[in-house]
Amino acid sequence: MRIGIISDTHGLLRPEVFDAFAGVDLILHAGDIGRPDLLVELGALAPVLAVWGNTDGFDVRQHVPEILEQRIEGSDFLIIHGHQFGSPSPDALHEAYPDAEVIIYGHTHRPLLTIVDTIVTVLNPGGAGHRRFDLPASVGILELEPGIPPRGRLIPLTPADAD
Repeated sequence: MRIGIISDTHGLLRPEVFDAFAGVDLILHAGDIGRPDLLVELGALAPVLAVWGNTDGFDVRQHVPEILEQRIEGSDFLIIHGHQFGSPSPDALHEAYPDAEVIIYGHTHRPLLTIVDTIVTVLNPGGAGHRRFDLPASVGILELEPGIPPRGRLIPLTPADAD
């Protein structure tokens, strides 16, 4: 299974996302969606599971949960925006949710892919919407296969010096 990971769109769905997510089986949005119809647009590519972030209004919050714990292809996922932790870190998220085998979060706009406690995959796709902190807009891809640890990668959508 191939999963597209996105966060912090803040209402902007870049056309590059459609290329990056071509052929995905599922999309996970880790909050700060910006507008509910953005999830419908992503749904044209694949089913979408999403959580709301701290900047999302009631129009988004009425459609998606704040935190989602979901079993996907045999792995226990946590999808959370991360604002609940101030400045979230993989270790803090793992400590709060020790049963999660895959942790997907956003909020920081800083892309990150790491392993915690030798087995937990943690992925922050970075911000896919308007650029912040002079970082490129980015998304992630996670591939799941039975009997193999999840494989992930980060995909820049813009060069580091472009808007």
